[in-house]
Amino acid sequence: MVYNNFILRLLFSFLFIFIYLFISLINFGLVYYLILAVYILVLFEIYLYFKKFKLVPMIYIIISLLFFINIDFSITNYYYFNLFICIVILFDIFCYIIGRTFGKKKLIKISPNKTFEGFIGGFIISFLLSFLIAFIFNFNIDVHLSVFIILSIGFAFIGDLIESFFKRKNNLKDSSDLIPGHGGVFDRFDSFLFAIIFYSVFITFLK
Repeated sequence: MVYNNFILRLLFSFLFIFIYLFISLINFGLVYYLILAVYILVLFEIYLYFKKFKLVPMIYIIISLLFFINIDFSITNYYYFNLFICIVILFDIFCYIIGRTFGKKKLIKISPNKTFEGFIGGFIISFLLSFLIAFIFNFNIDVHLSVFIILSIGFAFIGDLIESFFKRKNNLKDSSDLIPGHGGVFDRFDSFLFAIIFYSVFITFLK
């Protein structure tokens, strides 16, 4: 069952990356509408599936959305935004892989599947691979970039915990069944929805 979930998770990640890259190559400005669709689906999930604890997560998503729409999807932000997306996806994937493979020590009660080994392994691998991607695309490899990667990972992790907390309050295993056998849109984009707040602030100071 774990293996099946991993395959589904991996396939969805690759599917989203393919759609994202296809749209961004056609017109990077269209990425705005792709991600806007994600927000709409998450709000839809919360409205339908969160029975006892609905208002707070909806407010949380709306706050995240406000930070998102503050981002100027101009070509000057193209590489940083793509790097940010890679960081979040890599961290999510490798936390899951290492946690499922080597995880023994539980990390936090509100998300019982999270392990210390998964977090540390996911952090190290996503950090190193993000640096490799940055090097390939000629980013300045400096302290500024290191802080960007570390904080992106940190906020992505917090976003995962926030979504787990909301689900626990509603006694839900998944945010919905919109992705058959794989959970909901909120489940798959939980890290992004909080990390984008950091990115919005960061890119504002970068201008």
